[in-house]
Amino acid sequence: MSHPTDDAALLANYAAGGFLRRLEPGTRPALIVIDFVNAYLLEDGPLFGGDGIRAAHRGAIELLGAARRAAIPVFHTNLRYEKGGRDGGILYRKVGALACFAEDAPDPRFGRFVAGLEPAPGESVITKQYASAFFSTTLASTMSYLGVDTLLIAGVSTSGCVRATAVDCCQHGFVPIVVRDAVGDRAPGPHESNLFDLQAKYAEVFPLAGALEYLARVSASRASAADRA
Repeated sequence: MSHPTDDAALLANYAAGGFLRRLEPGTRPALIVIDFVNAYLLEDGPLFGGDGIRAAHRGAIELLGAARRAAIPVFHTNLRYEKGGRDGGILYRKVGALACFAEDAPDPRFGRFVAGLEPAPGESVITKQYASAFFSTTLASTMSYLGVDTLLIAGVSTSGCVRATAVDCCQHGFVPIVVRDAVGDRAPGPHESNLFDLQAKYAEVFPLAGALEYLARVSASRASAADRA
């Protein structure tokens, strides 16, 4: 399968249109881990995503550890619906697998956070019903209250809730950084295509190493400022 960045004509077309510009990350980041629950990782889960999700799980664990060491705000999201999905709207009707997150779902395992990515004390849990973590939630107002200017994004799936959250992050005035090795999808095509399009139009896409370096710079800058105080 070809990668969008291997197509020179495509890249030239995007550049001519003013796409592919770079956003400068801010100095007050937060991390959001989107929907990393068992439904995506357990083989009998209705949203099981295979190797792409497993790889993202490993990357997200490393990223979360670095965020905690840097003492930045951390958010987690999950999905939860009233009995029968009465508050799920059109999305619930469209995606049958979401029934596993309803109050009357027969197997509660699927809605639980995966091992290694459980929320810690002091970390916010945003429960949502739709794709974007910003839609009808308190995420934007909480980030504003905390003075956050940049959002590191991990989670699942790249083409769904990760993409929707990144676009809304941009639209709410925060710099979105999607961490390539900490997001995953059930197929490489949607994963790569959406990362390409996010980088072109809405976000920065960082490798895990780049995100870790960014967090290290933020920590060093804060330590230096504290020493001068």
